[in-house]
Amino acid sequence: MSASSTSPRSPRQPRLPRLPRLPRLPQGLVPAGRDDAELVHDAKFLTLDYGALDLVTPGEDPEDVTFERCRFTDTRLAGLTLHRAGFADVAFRGCDLANLRLFDSRFFNTAVTTCRMTGTQFTESGLRDVTFEGCRADLSGFRFAVLRNVVFRDCNLTEANFQNAELRDVRFEDCALVAAQFSQASVRDVRFDGCDLSGLGGVDGLDGATVGPSDARSLLPSFATALGVTIDD
Repeated sequence: MSASSTSPRSPRQPRLPRLPRLPRLPQGLVPAGRDDAELVHDAKFLTLDYGALDLVTPGEDPEDVTFERCRFTDTRLAGLTLHRAGFADVAFRGCDLANLRLFDSRFFNTAVTTCRMTGTQFTESGLRDVTFEGCRADLSGFRFAVLRNVVFRDCNLTEANFQNAELRDVRFEDCALVAAQFSQASVRDVRFDGCDLSGLGGVDGLDGATVGPSDARSLLPSFATALGVTIDD
């Protein structure tokens, strides 16, 4: 038997996750009106500039609603339920997305800045090239979601749920992830920098992630609990 077949495989070296692409928005966005705030099945909204409007679903929860090259500023989507929604080249700023429930939806080239996202759910959704910055996203959910090229920066992700999520090229920068859940998550090229990971659950789901020194210190009690180790004061 050759030496190469018996020698242990060297661990894969982590690399810095890729940065997301920014949304591509045309200069001549059309101001959205009341008709553009009603979401119905198969509706498609293109190159619109949404201001302080309340988006509504007049009938049953709509399916296959699509937004492309749209900007949302101080817009309210709180409490809506959307199935198979699509967002591409979209920017949200100062919006209320609290308790927005998205099932099997898709986000591409999207920026979400200083938005209220308490309880927002991205169940079984796909997110690629998405930036969340300065958002209050406590109790948010990404269960069974696929995240690729995603950045969470300066976000409150307390008790966020990433159970069974697949994370590739994802950064968490200066985020509060207190009591967040990563049980059975799959991670690759995921990095935590300057985050509070106190009380984090499902630490086995972080296999393959990279953490900074301060992050590791806040994570130590969770690792000890998972291993049945008592830290003596």
